[in-house]
Amino acid sequence: MSAIVAGTAPAAPSVTRRPRGGIFRAILHNRKAMVGAALLVLFCLLAAVPKLFVPWLKGDPQAIGDLPLQGPSSAHWLGTTGLGQDVYAELIYSTRESLIIAIVAGLGATILAVVIGVSAAYLGGAADNVLSMMTDIFLVLPTFPLIIVLATYAGKGNLTVIIVVLILTGWSYGARQMRAQALSLRNRDFLESARVRGERRSYIIVVEVLPTMISLIVANFLGAALYSVLTAAGLQFLGLGDPNSLSWGTMLYWAQNQGALVNGLPAWALSPGLAVALLGVSFALLNYAFDEISNPALRPVRRRRAKSAANS
Repeated sequence: MSAIVAGTAPAAPSVTRRPRGGIFRAILHNRKAMVGAALLVLFCLLAAVPKLFVPWLKGDPQAIGDLPLQGPSSAHWLGTTGLGQDVYAELIYSTRESLIIAIVAGLGATILAVVIGVSAAYLGGAADNVLSMMTDIFLVLPTFPLIIVLATYAGKGNLTVIIVVLILTGWSYGARQMRAQALSLRNRDFLESARVRGERRSYIIVVEVLPTMISLIVANFLGAALYSVLTAAGLQFLGLGDPNSLSWGTMLYWAQNQGALVNGLPAWALSPGLAVALLGVSFALLNYAFDEISNPALRPVRRRRAKSAANS
């Protein structure tokens, strides 16, 4: 007896579709990521429209005032500097440069990591050996002393030089991660199909490989941005930045040089350090969401239990 009934079409195979909005869903369902996103939005507002948060300020926030080394008051919420400048106004207006350093240097380091890591994994052979050796060399170099040397001799005080130095010293760890992830995808069926179709290597890397690594790339960017903002603040605190620029690291430099703590002005010294820490916290907390996307084993236990209970 035939197992197939005439006139009955075979059942269509079920197709598993990738859920849309995975990144935003991961952020919305993760309290830590929500806090990080809220902090980052706040810093973006401070950088974009600082005047909104200092409406009473007229003119340059670095203009010399008449009341130097004053403590916090209703007129100057965080006190004044040794030149009578309002510390709170400087703190708000310094957000822009610090955020620019974090985003530009983080983005540059991430692009370099993706290009080197994915190319090494996909090309293989001699190209993989050379690129991997270069990555290993940068991984074992003492990073911060190298940054100090490069920033000093390449152009002290130049913001562009600081960003370039941060990119050149911040890509290697991400490149190692990208290479490992790309190696796990190298022999997948969809890549073999693309090769059989005769697609170019550049097309396969950009169109086929990179979209599957989006969560890892974003997580790498957040880590590189965190590294950049902390390292840049350290360089500026050591006097390797432009002392006349408006940034949190420069504020720390002047607070140290003018004896903020000795003169009883802890707000001047602590507020830029707290701002740097909060921006770093925002990047670190956002990383939780993208870790969950790239690694389901990291998702909260209660959510996995709820899902298993619903399926049982």
